[in-house]
Amino acid sequence: MENIAFSHSKADEISPLTLAFVGDGVYDLLVREYLVRQANRSVGELNKLKVSFVNCKSQAVFAKAVLPSLNDKELSIYKRGRNAAPKCTPKNGSVSDYHSATGLEALFGYLYLNNDKQRIYDIFDMILSISESSSYILK
Repeated sequence: MENIAFSHSKADEISPLTLAFVGDGVYDLLVREYLVRQANRSVGELNKLKVSFVNCKSQAVFAKAVLPSLNDKELSIYKRGRNAAPKCTPKNGSVSDYHSATGLEALFGYLYLNNDKQRIYDIFDMILSISESSSYILK
């Protein structure tokens, strides 16, 4: 597969909702890989666990927790995503949580398009640490 990494200037020109579109896929794949590596489970159980990571409420909790560790550029990307005006409204969560989740997804999309895989893994490791200490994730 061809390397699709952009230069930082090119990635900065992409709309925050487009970054979130990419980031949603990146984040979802990271969660799926993590869950499959944990144990051999049924697909139904895997999906239930996945949803506990990818719902907007959980992503909002994770976003709030990782914010202090973001650099200025990453914080700017998160805020662009959070402040974007999506065309849809959340079905199972607050508007505030939905915006925070969109910000987190935009950050993952930006890092992916800039081929900053190590930073993606660093942030995802923080999320895993948070999920393991959280009362409603993987419990």
